[in-house]
Amino acid sequence: MPQISAFPKAYLDDLCVTGDMSLDQWIELATKLEIPGLEMYSGLLDLQDPKNWPRYRRMTEDLGMCVPMLCCSPDFTHPDPGYRQQQVDLQKRNIEMSAALGSGFCRVLSGQRRPEVNRADGLRYAAESIIACHDHALSCNVVLNLENHYKDNHWQYPEFAQHMDVFCDLLAMIDEAKLSNFGVNYDPSNTLLAGEDPLEMLRRVKHRVVTMHASDRYLTRGTIEDLRKEEDSIGYASRLSHGEIGKGLNDYDAIFTELVSVGFDSWISIEDGVDGFDQLQRSVTFLKRKISEHWPS
Repeated sequence: MPQISAFPKAYLDDLCVTGDMSLDQWIELATKLEIPGLEMYSGLLDLQDPKNWPRYRRMTEDLGMCVPMLCCSPDFTHPDPGYRQQQVDLQKRNIEMSAALGSGFCRVLSGQRRPEVNRADGLRYAAESIIACHDHALSCNVVLNLENHYKDNHWQYPEFAQHMDVFCDLLAMIDEAKLSNFGVNYDPSNTLLAGEDPLEMLRRVKHRVVTMHASDRYLTRGTIEDLRKEEDSIGYASRLSHGEIGKGLNDYDAIFTELVSVGFDSWISIEDGVDGFDQLQRSVTFLKRKISEHWPS
């Protein structure tokens, strides 16, 4: 049966920029969710010193939880090979952080969809960079999981492999290297933002899914096409909102039916709570109910 973890989506600025919330405070708050996992983010201020990594692992485990995944946002599609090497080196450090936290999974991305980088070059840059990280992940016993992403909070451009065809082409290129510690982190909401069908995406990659991000999205105003006009700016467009799971556009019954069909039995990590901690608690309740329905004990 899949297990639930939570990602501090609503508190990222406090945890990564201003320092208004400490990681200790987030971990203590998350105990109220009564879930087994807490997904971490590589940009958390309290994780910048490697000396802290074992302490936060112990703290989490002492509270009866674990850190199943470290969420990272490497930018592998820059045209400068020196920049890409810096990103590979940073991702290797993140892999070490993941291992020190006890995480079995470390997220990777393709990078930003820069207008000056064509499709062929972007695919090559991303595939070569991810493959360059693999042996280090293998030595650390960490699985790299590539997400069908939308956009990192601090990026100017959306994800290079945001669209289904590009994502699947990137997977195919990486598959040629026959990586043993590699899979997909599936996020249905990000497919919606690409104007595509989350279930079609899942059917194409479901045999590769090793983890999942659970969220629901909705537009506070306008349409997906209006969103497109605001993509090339820092962060998320203001019209885009993370909503309570089960209240948005995703069909979790259909999603879970597909995952059951391939024997998925891993971590599902919640990304919401932007409208308050109560929202996050309701999403936990919804997911627990749906998991029990689709994966009966």
